[in-house]
Amino acid sequence: MRELRFLGALRRSLKRLKGIEGASRNLTCDDLEAAVDKFPQRPAIEFEGRTLTYSQLDAMANRYAHWATGRGIKRGDTVALFMPNRIEYIPAWYGLSKVGVATALINNNLTGAALAHCLKISGAAHLIADNETAAEFEAVRGDLGRSMMEWIVGGASAKADRDLDRTLKGVSSLRPTRETARYGVTAKDTVLYIYTSGTTGMPKAARIPHTRAQTYMRGFAAATDSRPDDKIYIPLPLYHATGGLCAVGAALLNGGQIVLKRKFSASQFWDDIARHHCTMFVYIGELCRYLVNQPEHDAERTPVKLAFGNGLRPDVWEKMTRRFRIGKVLEFYGSTEGNVSLLNFDGKLGAVGRIPKYLAKRFNVRLVRFDIETEEPVRSAQGFCIPCAVGEVGEALGEIRTDDPRANFTGYADKGATEKKILRDVFVRGDAWFRTGDLLKQDGEGYFYFIDRLGDTFRWKGENVSTSEVAEVLAEVPGVKEVNVYGVVAPGAEGRAGMAGLVTAEGFEIDALARHVADSLPAYARPVFLRLLPEIETTGTFKYRKMDLVEEGFDPAKVGDPLFVRNVENGYEPLTPEIYAAIMGETYRF
Repeated sequence: MRELRFLGALRRSLKRLKGIEGASRNLTCDDLEAAVDKFPQRPAIEFEGRTLTYSQLDAMANRYAHWATGRGIKRGDTVALFMPNRIEYIPAWYGLSKVGVATALINNNLTGAALAHCLKISGAAHLIADNETAAEFEAVRGDLGRSMMEWIVGGASAKADRDLDRTLKGVSSLRPTRETARYGVTAKDTVLYIYTSGTTGMPKAARIPHTRAQTYMRGFAAATDSRPDDKIYIPLPLYHATGGLCAVGAALLNGGQIVLKRKFSASQFWDDIARHHCTMFVYIGELCRYLVNQPEHDAERTPVKLAFGNGLRPDVWEKMTRRFRIGKVLEFYGSTEGNVSLLNFDGKLGAVGRIPKYLAKRFNVRLVRFDIETEEPVRSAQGFCIPCAVGEVGEALGEIRTDDPRANFTGYADKGATEKKILRDVFVRGDAWFRTGDLLKQDGEGYFYFIDRLGDTFRWKGENVSTSEVAEVLAEVPGVKEVNVYGVVAPGAEGRAGMAGLVTAEGFEIDALARHVADSLPAYARPVFLRLLPEIETTGTFKYRKMDLVEEGFDPAKVGDPLFVRNVENGYEPLTPEIYAAIMGETYRF
């Protein structure tokens, strides 16, 4: 039965992906227009009391298309979209794609240097913002080194000549003629730029051709098996692929409805699900952790037949499905720019996907042995990478196949950044593989399990420590709400000492944590330092930021939060200035 379910879902997905080719004239907007023509009067998007039908969505998109043409924005140009989730978001990039214009989706939480960087590398001459983000743009306008025209949606603006709502009222809502509006545009051309989260530096702009956008959207329309009567709740930002393409495709390509939230709220989540009668929702792993950490809610057992997304850790997965009675979880693995995609069609707890042995050659995914010290794959005497054995942790690579849109790597706006992600001469001379930067393992049945991000795994006392695995153990301690594990440099010690930032609640006891750590983790993996945080800073997609914590380290003179250090009795004691001095003088014994 498992094989039949797996093969049925795989066959359904492959059928939906058929025909996606770089040379094709069929674009992302053509897929959406086909849905509009099939479901014109069905509700498409609901947002803060306002609903667009499919035909209204298309009409709004058409206005954006004609506006761009009227402003001299031509095929191959880029427009920057810098605003939070709102009802105009999808029509804006959808409409621009109808005339061959790419859209750079800028994280609306960015400010200062990071915002200026993203705008610079977009190459856009026009920016669409709303009243919420316009001030942030104005603050960095002088740092861009070139002019960029700002347009504002969503209400009256002090700059009447930049009021895009007013301007759009004066342009046609009729669909641009495909033969003239996007003549010469093919599916290998860019439709979007989606930026990496930037947890460890400035974001990079991943180039998303129509082939990749179609793969995301069609793939999840098939994998979720959604229906026209489904309502999909999207609390994730539309500027990233999981919410903005995967969930959008699952809803709109099958005639379903999007219930869009401006920003995720754990306390409002189940009220929204119940009020709008949502049947599915899309998640990022930490979103689910926030939900299970919430007090019980009257609406939390509203029937939800499917939750789909990525990054769901096993401990949260089990708690979430049991407590909220969710019908099925569809966990997947992938990245915005990468060519490695895995789907857990079976719902097997903790797995991110499966490739059975009899289909391995049909997929471009391989795991290779990895050296944590050098942060490079291990090579044999012949100079080739070494495949991992069953159960062995290694870096996931994706073979770059330029003739297959699903396996191609289209890279970033920065060619140098693109080249850094390509590994050559992996198994034969001349081959090229995409480096995911992720450590995974595969079991004997073909299931893949995510272990950690490269850079998050570190060495201590000659052993590899996975921050994710340590975090899972710490999260089991009563009173621990959130965990962020990272490595810090300790004088006189080789490698990096483990440190955990904890957000705690009533009932937390440091001694109970020490006992659980001693019982559940090998000595080398037990955190040396603890830091009690009021909250953990995250990116827009709920990924924990670590670099600031790493830089601040464990100096009580610099860190205002309570700090603890593990002692020789395997307990934790407050990290005083005297103990810190002993550590720095290499006289303190961990």
